[in-house]
Amino acid sequence: MKYVLVTGGVVSGLGKGVTASSIGLLLKSCGLRVTSIKIDPYLNIDAGTMSPFEHGEVFVLDDGGEVDLDLGNYERFLDIKLTRDNNITNGKIHRAVIDKERKGDYLGKTVQVVPHVTDAIQDWIERVAMIPVDGQEGPADVCVIELGGTIGDIESMPFIEALGQFSYRVGSGNFCLVHVSLVPVLSVVGEQKTKPTQHSVRGLRGLGLTPNILACRSTEPLDENVKEKLSQFCHVQAENIITLHDVSNIWRIPLLLKDQKAHKAILKVLNLLSVVREPDLVDWTSRAQLCDKLHDPVRIAMVGKYNGLSDAYLSVLKALLHASVACRKKLIVEWVAAGDLELTTKEETRMAAWDLLKGANGILVPGGFGDRGVQGKILAAEYARENRIPFLGICLGMQTAVIEFARNVLNLQDANSTEFDPETANPCVIFMPEGSKTHMGGTMRLGSRTTYFQTTDCKSAKLYGNVTSVDERHRHRYEVNPDMIKQLESAGLSFVGKDETGERMEICELPHHPYYVGVQFHPEFKSRPGKPSGLFLGLVAAACGQLDTLIPNSGRANQPQSLKKGITIMSNGSSGMKVHQNGNSIKAANGMLNGVYANGNGVHI
Repeated sequence: MKYVLVTGGVVSGLGKGVTASSIGLLLKSCGLRVTSIKIDPYLNIDAGTMSPFEHGEVFVLDDGGEVDLDLGNYERFLDIKLTRDNNITNGKIHRAVIDKERKGDYLGKTVQVVPHVTDAIQDWIERVAMIPVDGQEGPADVCVIELGGTIGDIESMPFIEALGQFSYRVGSGNFCLVHVSLVPVLSVVGEQKTKPTQHSVRGLRGLGLTPNILACRSTEPLDENVKEKLSQFCHVQAENIITLHDVSNIWRIPLLLKDQKAHKAILKVLNLLSVVREPDLVDWTSRAQLCDKLHDPVRIAMVGKYNGLSDAYLSVLKALLHASVACRKKLIVEWVAAGDLELTTKEETRMAAWDLLKGANGILVPGGFGDRGVQGKILAAEYARENRIPFLGICLGMQTAVIEFARNVLNLQDANSTEFDPETANPCVIFMPEGSKTHMGGTMRLGSRTTYFQTTDCKSAKLYGNVTSVDERHRHRYEVNPDMIKQLESAGLSFVGKDETGERMEICELPHHPYYVGVQFHPEFKSRPGKPSGLFLGLVAAACGQLDTLIPNSGRANQPQSLKKGITIMSNGSSGMKVHQNGNSIKAANGMLNGVYANGNGVHI
């Protein structure tokens, strides 16, 4: 097994996740099998209980693991399926060590960070690296490891020490260190400054790790004299210093690495140059070029609760992008804060939010927790239903659509979820019987579950290729009340997808609406550019008038006829969408390398 470690220095948010994903894709395009591990130094067991505002979205895996959003990048770039153990945290490591100590496995020894914690980290990496993630038998050829945080962080120290030991454990020729650093340009002097990177590398070397390759973030390509200076002071060969400058979309990052022969530098360190082919990124290149050429817009209103940080809905944005590129449309996301639609909001803010909603071609209500903004989501569902606007509700979005239908079609004005009103007389949405009300972490209905279509004569089944069932990933504590299904269906809301018991509602539709779909699961987690989620594809196709062309065809990878000529869309990435939020900029946790560029009143993603 060969290992590529990606670390970061100077500041956080440089885009280590996209860099690690791009390196993995580049190696995969050379014919190697690749797996990935993300190390997060925080003490949480997993990301499941962390705020989207602080940490971005919680990405859910097939096995129910609630993990860092970077694992979503790995899955999309590499088209693999990771496990919960591919995300290592300080919490997981320390729990494993304490459990062994309690069982007496250390035979009376004093349990210390070195060697017990560091050994546990190394053993975990070696074990997880051997797990197949690409559907083939046997371990991968290369494991790309991303170390979260910044060199020098206190919580990272055990991992730095462990990785230093690990580089000696696996031996020379099996370990390559790529250090991502910042080369800023001070506006006063207009010169690329190398001192931050010099200090970062010096700190890394002082901790026992020597970088083989420097990946330098900058606004423009590095000058040759800057590369020579970095080479001299950081003890890295000039040809191993890579520029990661700003690009039009992040699908271009792997191409940027390829153009600078980063793959050859990595393969040379790993002694793999003689056993691989030249990277094949023809489809990837075509997609990156196509993304920049799209001009005809499709506007999707995102009625969310966590709009202050776009990474809170990262996978939803990627899934929308995959679908819009398949439809040959430039995605424009209109960010509508759900609470701004409510009557209690200041009129000027409320009117601006409604203007954005009414100007959209389609409406998407994503998941969330808690009662803040729920009334706004209900109002958005009502507007989409009454005005025949294409609508997709995900998780809480589906639940609010059901509540809206019960209130305004069944005239049950007090209909609600017991999450928001435990005493409601008409509980449309209830707490799942198997859920825990005392513990939050890892107690939801999580991971891949099978949804069985009750009929193939519905939009959802057709978008999935006329299959009888589909596996999608879940993350929820509440469900549609099965006791109200007959009442809801008699009024016209059709529950076309259910679980294996037939008691848990998974998909609902309005049959005579152009496109009105709610799902309890999260289809965004399994969307890929070459295989966009059928439900997202349906939303975007309906929003741009292509649904009639799309649905008669069969197969999950169905695409509008206009797509079947010319460039083939495959694999994954992100970019090419323009984002607005009532005239304000939206922060993106992963910085500019993750595809976010400031531009006037909005940002480009």
